[in-house]
Amino acid sequence: MSIVHRFKRLVGIDTAQEKYSYAQDPLYGKVSTARVADTWVKTTCGYCSVGCGMLVGVKDGKAVAARGNPDHPVNRGKLCPKGLSEHHILDGPGRAKLPLLRKNGKLEPVSWDEALSTMVERIANIQGRHGLGSLGVVGTGQLLTEEYYTLGKLVQLGFRTPNNDGNTTLCMASAVSGYKLSFGSDGPPGSYADMSTADVVLLIGSNIADNHPILCTRVGEGPDKRPGRTLIVVDPRVTKTAMMADIHLAIKPRGDIALINGIAHILIRDGLTDSNYIAAHTINYDAFAAYVAAFTPQHVSEITGLSVEKITKVAHLYGRARAGFIGWTMGVNHSTQGAVTVAAINNLALITGHIGRAGAAPFSITGQCNAMGTRESGFTSALPGYRKFDNPEHREELAQIWGIDAEEIPKARGMAYPDIIEGAVTGKIKALWFIATNPVVSFPNYELLKQALESVEFVVVQDGFHPTPTSDFAHLVLPAAIWGEKEGTYTNSERRISKVNCIVTPPGEARSDFDIFLALAERLGVRDRLYPGWQTTADAYAEWQRVSAGRLCDYSPYSWKEIEDAGGIQWGGERLYADGAFPTADGRAILHNVPCDPFLEQPNEEYDFILNTGRTVEHWHTRTKTAQVDMLNKMVPNAWLEMNPVDAKRLQLRAHDKVTVTSRRSNVSGLELRITSIIAPGQVFMPFHFAETNSNRVTLGAFDPISREPNFKQCAVRVQKSSSQ
Repeated sequence: MSIVHRFKRLVGIDTAQEKYSYAQDPLYGKVSTARVADTWVKTTCGYCSVGCGMLVGVKDGKAVAARGNPDHPVNRGKLCPKGLSEHHILDGPGRAKLPLLRKNGKLEPVSWDEALSTMVERIANIQGRHGLGSLGVVGTGQLLTEEYYTLGKLVQLGFRTPNNDGNTTLCMASAVSGYKLSFGSDGPPGSYADMSTADVVLLIGSNIADNHPILCTRVGEGPDKRPGRTLIVVDPRVTKTAMMADIHLAIKPRGDIALINGIAHILIRDGLTDSNYIAAHTINYDAFAAYVAAFTPQHVSEITGLSVEKITKVAHLYGRARAGFIGWTMGVNHSTQGAVTVAAINNLALITGHIGRAGAAPFSITGQCNAMGTRESGFTSALPGYRKFDNPEHREELAQIWGIDAEEIPKARGMAYPDIIEGAVTGKIKALWFIATNPVVSFPNYELLKQALESVEFVVVQDGFHPTPTSDFAHLVLPAAIWGEKEGTYTNSERRISKVNCIVTPPGEARSDFDIFLALAERLGVRDRLYPGWQTTADAYAEWQRVSAGRLCDYSPYSWKEIEDAGGIQWGGERLYADGAFPTADGRAILHNVPCDPFLEQPNEEYDFILNTGRTVEHWHTRTKTAQVDMLNKMVPNAWLEMNPVDAKRLQLRAHDKVTVTSRRSNVSGLELRITSIIAPGQVFMPFHFAETNSNRVTLGAFDPISREPNFKQCAVRVQKSSSQ
């Protein structure tokens, strides 16, 4: 085997499955025998929402290797650096192994019996004194669908607090709300296949090369490798994805609404809309057309910094496309106008009929591995199965399935994640329960979050890792099993339900989240009523099938075996709304008039830069997982700050200087300066993964009024050389 071929095999480029003995390879030597697997377990990656199929090698009860599943329809044998090294997190040095209870100011090991009894007793005491809603719970898109469904019932019907949300509100709530505004329901209309079959792919605020690298294979690597297809990338930075594009629109921050409205203006002006589709399947067109009439190319050019010619060219490309695909991620969602920006994107698809057809879709690319499953099955922003809190028929349907009185089911959503944190500061929330999430690093405006954690009486952190920046604030730490240690399903961005399998046993006394939830239900005295006869996540899945039956997100036809054998199955088929019928009151989609408001914190003389934050391909969220993987840490050990050469010269800064970023709230010091034209003058960028240099010390606590998603992307800062130099 050649060195090149070996490298391809390791990084997942070559999917050929010919047998090869690494133990006999002289370049691997004797040490390689420790990584020769006895068995290979089929599963699904537990990082992002792409949902890659994996084979994890096991030897002597330990995971020793990982590779892409060549038969899986999503990734077809390929994996990104995180997926290739994911097995290392299973025996990482930072795993939580014992329940810990704070006694005399110090976290000390206790038995599970004492831990769970203490949790139930403390929360009951707090709720007795301050009301049922004094408990706030924040879950995660990292749980199995079966676990999240179980958690929702436990929180709402067991602990009986309505204040239940997930960390997906920090990344995908605006996509959910935008879909609901336009179509009447959540649910991405398209599929990954549409990215390959579309002749125009428009990505807005979506750096898939870093965030979802396997999806890059869907759009190709360059114009010569995808003849007839045009890739357009809208992003203030010259990202890796922008470098792949045929057309890069280096837009000014938060100029996206103006651009989208401007494209709609040109489509209408130049007769590039689908009048038949508009008449048959939408409402509010006349008002919408009148509204976007003000977004002339010249006006949009002034707002966005793009030329009239470029704006017009992109509008014509999309309007004349056989099939136009629009994808987006956090560059759109992370905004106080995120939900309506999604609705504006949907407007473009609706007025051109680029929806419900092969290659034609407005498509949100989700963040976490099971953000979709938790959106569908949870008990947070909606009732399970995309039902509405305020719909008595929906509540009665669930009550019949669950064998309870419909009056037990809340008639309105409780506090969203940001409101739970604010409630902790104001005294409405007295106890917090965090499950597989690390808000000390991920939540905006760190100082407010810190005040919340220090204000409540009781903090429970349930996680697979300890210590974390958040578990340092905990009164109780519950050690949980993670990906690779439990069985169930995830659902990815294209609505593909995929099987997740157990590879190894959890370390120490760690338990699966599902088992923890059932044990808590037992102590609350509600296990038999809420989970009759349940023993495993298979029982939860069986009930979830009944709950989702007949709904848009219908899981009822698919057994676990069928899902695994097929390499995942998409509920709803390859695409939604092929018949032009939408789950709204009259079956029509709604066109919305979306204003283009300036972002809240504009730069001035004192704070003269606009800060943008985002990811790097080597790390994941707050590095709770990837910090356990030595090879990923060595690739990117520290955060950095990108600055344009023009600004660096003005400030007399040099490459690799240590700099401090300061906002009106706080500062971050010790960032390595990267001087690069990737970033435009007047803007700076830093990754948000690193607790040591936490970007959320400077971000502002502003949220979308509809989705409650934070505005992570724009705040005003100044940059100066760190005083330690």
